[in-house]
Formats: sequence, C-alpha cells, structure tokens
Amino acid sequence: MKDTIGFIGCGNMAQAMIGGVVNSGLFTGEHIIAYDPSDAQRRKVTEKFGIRTAESNTGVAAEADYLVLAVKPFVYADVLREIAGHTKEDAIVIVIAVGVEFSDVKDILGKDTKVIRTQPSTPAFVGESDSTICPDELMTEQDIEEVMSIFKSFGRVEIINEKLMNVVPSIASSAPAYTMLLIEAMADGGVLHGFPRDQAYRLAAQSVYGAAKLVLETGEHPAVLKDQICTPGGTTIEAVRALEASGFRDAVISAVDACALKSISLLKK
Repeated sequence: MKDTIGFIGCGNMAQAMIGGVVNSGLFTGEHIIAYDPSDAQRRKVTEKFGIRTAESNTGVAAEADYLVLAVKPFVYADVLREIAGHTKEDAIVIVIAVGVEFSDVKDILGKDTKVIRTQPSTPAFVGESDSTICPDELMTEQDIEEVMSIFKSFGRVEIINEKLMNVVPSIASSAPAYTMLLIEAMADGGVLHGFPRDQAYRLAAQSVYGAAKLVLETGEHPAVLKDQICTPGGTTIEAVRALEASGFRDAVISAVDACALKSISLLKK
C-alpha cells in the first residue's frame, strides 16, 4: 500500500470508509487526511478517528496517494477545478458519486490521471458494504488490488464493467433502503399479532441478515433455498403464495428498474 489516503468531504459515507480503514489497521490516523467545509465535521472526524485534517481541498489533494472524492455529484466539477494541478503525480482518484464518469474527472485533472469509479453503501458503517469498483485503463493490477483492499476493509467488493456503474445503485448501494422497508413491514406484521415492536424488528432484521448470509456462503440459488423452507401444505408456502398474489416480485423488479432509470437520467443533466 502507498502512504496516505485523503478524503475530500467528511459526510456519512466518508466516515464509514474512514472507520473501515482505521479499524482494519490498513491506515493509521497519521496517514489519513481529510477536509470538509464544516468546522464541526472536521472536529468530529478528528476526535472520532484520530486522523489529520487539512485547511482546504487542495491541502488534501497535495498529500493523498489515494484521493477519495466524497462530495455530492453536483459539486464534483467545482471541487475538481479547485484541486487541478495540486494532486500527486501518481495519485489514484476514487470517485464515489453516481453519474460522475471517467471523462468528467480526466477533462479537468488531466488524461493521465488514474481514476477508479466506485459505489460503496451505507452498511459500510458496520463493515458490510456491497461495494462495486470499475478501474480505468491506466490502473495497474497492483493499483486495483490496493483499492480493493481499502474497500474490503468495510465489506465485500466486486469489479464490474463500466456500463453497469450507473445502474449499480438499483441492486446495491440504494438497495439497503428497500430492505429496510421489508424489515419494517415484517415487523409490523409481527406487531399485528402481538409481538413487542423492538423484538419484532430484531427478529425480522436477523431473518433478512441470515437469509442473505445463506445465499452468499452456500452459493445456492435463492429459489433452491426458498424451496428448502417451504414444507408442502405448510405456513411458509402460504406466505409465499400471499406475496406472489400481491405482486411482490413485480414490485421489487419495478423498484430496481425505477432506480436504474433515475441513475441513468442523472448523466443527461
């Protein structure tokens, strides 16, 4: 690994990533530098993670070997123009915003800039992000491995084709929100039948967590695992029938499609 990782922006996702690299021991606080226009945010990350903060975006860019641009998509161009000419020669620029493409970065920072597009997710806060990354053609195998190590420090990571980067939110980074709706609805059903709400949330959340872990660790098709639970004439198949009758599968597919189309539309603005 190179020496220093820098964060421009200290919001929720940046903090989740900082927590991951600190807790994993990948970087110590003295090798992490960050800047946020909010004094309160800078104090927060310093106190919480023991990292260094800069006085400006350019201060971070000048030191970072891995430069994470953790700002909103609509301010990316302004930030890029500000740090142009201030980045280290072989720095790797890590983009985490939806709709920001390689050309958006290279047109401002230069064609020789190494850029990797990524999409982490909020479960990074608990070390369970489902991150995706897409390196540009200048990234070496070692560069890619190093960036993957960063993202593995707070969850799983997949390398994907660039054409899929703009639809990743639909089944990954945005998907935890859909899952929260499922957990909430399951818990409401439990409350309907007498469960205390806090207990209903714990049981529903653990069910979702366990099911996901079963898919990931066994490698079995979800349909196979579902069928193993559905006893003929039993309670589970009755619940599955009710979900299918209510259009559950179509609703989920429609949600994924809507999210993907919205993500793609951001490129046109």
